[in-house]
Amino acid sequence: MKLSDFDFDLPERLIATRPARPRSSARLLVAEGDTFTDAIVRDLADWLRPGDRLVLNDTAVIPARLSGLRHRQGAEGKTAARMEVTLLEPRADGTWASLLKPLKKIREGEEIVFSDRLTATLTAREEGQARLAFNLTGADFDAALAEAGEMPLPPYIAAKRAADAQDREDYQTVWAERPGAVAAPTASLHFDDDLLARIAARGVATTRVTLHVGAGTFLPVKVEDVTTHRMHAEWGEVTEAAAAEIAATRAAGGRIIPVGTTALRLIESAARSGTIGPWRGETDIFIYPGFTFHVTDALMTNFHLPRSTLLMLVSALMGQERMKRVYAHAVAGDYRFFSYGDASLLIPG
Repeated sequence: MKLSDFDFDLPERLIATRPARPRSSARLLVAEGDTFTDAIVRDLADWLRPGDRLVLNDTAVIPARLSGLRHRQGAEGKTAARMEVTLLEPRADGTWASLLKPLKKIREGEEIVFSDRLTATLTAREEGQARLAFNLTGADFDAALAEAGEMPLPPYIAAKRAADAQDREDYQTVWAERPGAVAAPTASLHFDDDLLARIAARGVATTRVTLHVGAGTFLPVKVEDVTTHRMHAEWGEVTEAAAAEIAATRAAGGRIIPVGTTALRLIESAARSGTIGPWRGETDIFIYPGFTFHVTDALMTNFHLPRSTLLMLVSALMGQERMKRVYAHAVAGDYRFFSYGDASLLIPG
């Protein structure tokens, strides 16, 4: 299975840099077997059945992008260097694994000042990343980060424009609850309170799980044989109550439909034995064609990068040839791609 099998031509104009407003006004491509229908996200309930269950990722994106100054006293006086930091994940010792640029212009033990309240000290370098120890912890750290940080927009958006105040709302789901992600579960960005009410009125239930999406979700696949690719690990949890709800829906004949690839990867991680159960820890599950799904019946997701692990995941669910047709239809129909783009509802049939 070659990386080139998951390539396609994507016009630059189809890469969305702002979301649709209102959220549920985005377009929705419904692929049910080999039948494709152009719809709108606000009409999602029309494609669901009473007794179905949507699985939602309740992670909250933190303002993980920071800009600060490293000060140094030298023979010619005090100098300063601008440091750009993207927080990746907290470590057990309280430090943060981070991307730091330019890493070569700071020494271990030196401090970066982000604001009057927030500073960090470089404690170590490891595999191109930095370990940072902040001066604050707990709620004090969260409050200072909220003031000093920016939302960590995906690289393909950040290359076109800087994050701004609107992104603090746009790049967060309406049900975000557990802080820890540095990338949004983007299919969930299409939901608003009105859409959730329509879904409930249809007799469709929801279950919340947590997967803290990491920056590794944007890492390119660099091997030609995709089966040798190693996924980044992300922390997640399926509670006992969530597992029981999913199991009960399946037993009653309802469909389990994750909203987003993150929710899908998590529930399939919790069901490797063949049945869903409570689960907590780090998952590096890699889903590509040939994968056996144990709980997922359909998927709502955005349109993904060429040659990406996410395109491999949807190809595993729908079949490679069918997904090629889905994406050809999306490109020809001017659907908007990636994190702020339109959505698809994939039903294998």
